[in-house]
Amino acid sequence: MARLFGTDGVRGLANGDLTPELALSVSASAARVLSAHGHSPRPVAVVGRDPRASGEMLEAAVVAGLTSAGADVLRVGVQPTPAVAFLVAELSADLGVMISASHNPMPDNGIKLFAAGGQKLADGIEDEIESALSAEPARPTGAGIGRVSEVGDALDRYSQHLLAATPHPLTGLRVVVDCANGAASVVAPEVYRKAGADVVAIHAEPDGININDGCGSTHLGQLQSVVVEHGADLGIAHDGDADRCLAVDGSGEIVDGDQIMAVLALAMAESGELTHGTLVATVMSNLGLHLAMREHGVKLRTTAVGDRYVLEELRSGGYALGGEQSGHVVFPALATTGDGLLTALRLMSRVAQSGKSLAELAAVMRRLPQVLVNVRVADKAAVAKSPAVRDAVEAVEAELGGQGRVLLRPSGTEQLVRVMVEAPAHDIAQAAADKLAAVVAAVS
Repeated sequence: MARLFGTDGVRGLANGDLTPELALSVSASAARVLSAHGHSPRPVAVVGRDPRASGEMLEAAVVAGLTSAGADVLRVGVQPTPAVAFLVAELSADLGVMISASHNPMPDNGIKLFAAGGQKLADGIEDEIESALSAEPARPTGAGIGRVSEVGDALDRYSQHLLAATPHPLTGLRVVVDCANGAASVVAPEVYRKAGADVVAIHAEPDGININDGCGSTHLGQLQSVVVEHGADLGIAHDGDADRCLAVDGSGEIVDGDQIMAVLALAMAESGELTHGTLVATVMSNLGLHLAMREHGVKLRTTAVGDRYVLEELRSGGYALGGEQSGHVVFPALATTGDGLLTALRLMSRVAQSGKSLAELAAVMRRLPQVLVNVRVADKAAVAKSPAVRDAVEAVEAELGGQGRVLLRPSGTEQLVRVMVEAPAHDIAQAAADKLAAVVAAVS
């Protein structure tokens, strides 16, 4: 049986794979397991969600599950995922639940769990929660049933935290922000204005259905056009739950997560904040990032794909900055998880403080052509074990002759195998990726 938890919580088609019954059971189990680990007789849980329509249904189930296990619930409403993580620590809660499928299409949804302090759960704790789903525990009754209350100032608390972490005012910057009709729609434009920027907000009118629909960090075309149209200094793109940040420079060119990390790593090295002179990234990061960091004397450590693994490396090594090409960036001294708004504020602060354009700053890194092909499969495990796939990978690596690299990995949230190829020229990378994708598709 497949593991319930993926790389970022439990995710699936809302009311299909992810039913209210499952949401209730997972939440109740999480309350019991985390309560046992924290030795709290009456745990407190923070519950937030993104604005997708199914979140209303799943929030009701999650609250029911938590209170049925004797946990008191602090509802914070529509919030970015990093806001929920922050509020778990801010409100001294024992756990947090974020109902979101991040960048996934609207019909999907998910449940992300946070432990005390806003930390992501260890794999072992997730396994305990999953194992406990089949148990029939004693249920509290009477006064032992959990209670529910609202946190009216949740967004204000998170906003103040973000502003306090912004090292330089954004005065003089004009920025376009694409909120993906998601959880950042209110807070991102507001915070960027309070930090001093002139803000043009797009896709900031969520209706429960339009989240991530042709907008946000996975669809940058309109942001690029609006930045140029308004003569903005840069554009910022978030995803549905705002734990990502991608950018667009003043000419409309995309600045991806690797380039953002390169800019921030050098800024932090300059200010003495980059502990051990080290940046943490995943195996998906472009070779250009490795070359740029080496040129500037910054060490680069790599992890498996997933911000949870970046976080583990950051914590174990005491490092100060890490993230993913997709735009998840983590500042352990300021946040316990990837925070797209915090990343944007730090990036814009660097632009304002340096007096350089984003294009100038991002030029520190040259992206090698990289092609990523997502292949929908029936069985990810069969692809991983296939001799035909292994032989095809070895053949492509031999053709590249050390001038590029190949990476195949299963998605942690969908029935996909991601085929990534880097090469000196785009047409070489594309041809190699297409060849491998065809083999993967044939095997599955």
